[in-house]
Amino acid sequence: MQIHAGLQKGGYPNCSTLGRLLEVSTKTIHRDLEFMRDRLGLPIEFASDRNGYHYTEEVDSFPTLQISEGELFALLVAEKALQQYRGTPFEARLVGALRKLEEALPDTVSLNLAQWEQAISFHTTSEPLVTVPPILEALTRAAQKREQLKLCYRKPGAKQVEERIVDPYQLANVNGDWYLFAFDHLRRDLRKFVPARILSAEPTGQIFVRPAKFELEKLLRDSFDVHSREGDFEVVIRFEAAVADYLREKRWHPSQTLQELPGGGVELRLKLSSLSEIERWVLGWGGAARVIGPAELVDRVRLAAERIRAVHEAEL
Repeated sequence: MQIHAGLQKGGYPNCSTLGRLLEVSTKTIHRDLEFMRDRLGLPIEFASDRNGYHYTEEVDSFPTLQISEGELFALLVAEKALQQYRGTPFEARLVGALRKLEEALPDTVSLNLAQWEQAISFHTTSEPLVTVPPILEALTRAAQKREQLKLCYRKPGAKQVEERIVDPYQLANVNGDWYLFAFDHLRRDLRKFVPARILSAEPTGQIFVRPAKFELEKLLRDSFDVHSREGDFEVVIRFEAAVADYLREKRWHPSQTLQELPGGGVELRLKLSSLSEIERWVLGWGGAARVIGPAELVDRVRLAAERIRAVHEAEL
């Protein structure tokens, strides 16, 4: 719209002047101009003698957004997926963006949205507790602006609140749960914090430089979820035929390999940097999963199963 307004004024703006005005690259402006000309059908040409772009004929108004049925369906899916962002600062912004797109749709698109809404939905049986929006907003802003924070944080199982000075590197949603990955000045190391346990987050007035070598994808690559590195483990788990299809239908980890076993079962192999999360995951399969290695994981699962059995026998 701003490019359109600039062309309407007749000042012959070029990619450089528009890029500085809109604070984007000249390549972005060039792509936008091509989209306006080729997709929206606007009469845009470059005048060499004026070193800028102009309309070759009068344009009364900017064209309404053109969208296909498939693109509209994708928008509907995106709006359904927003359920996981309920209670976060992103909810209002994402919904607002979708509403603006809906308002700009041409009247010529005629679809039965009621049938679509009945055809697709998103459900989760384990929804994280809602994080206080101002906290998540403060973490997002600090990570973006590289502002150091003083956190009042409650560790799991602890009654007392701790103060931590942190450099917030990145806020990430991992498997539906929010985590703040930050350099903890008390521990002198990278730590993860759960926003739901942060009672307050106040800027210290200090600006930090995020290390160039920090890459969250690389950090989590060998983790089954978000646990810190404990070592290098090759995990081997065998599953009975009754649950084998569930294993085949999902990619559980980037390193996984599946091997078919006689009788219809499968063997899952993973390369992980921590055993804590995979231990809980194995226990969730009950007797349908058997750990083959490493020996440490075999012992941990056996001990956990024995504790569960002891608790139930005591209750009986």
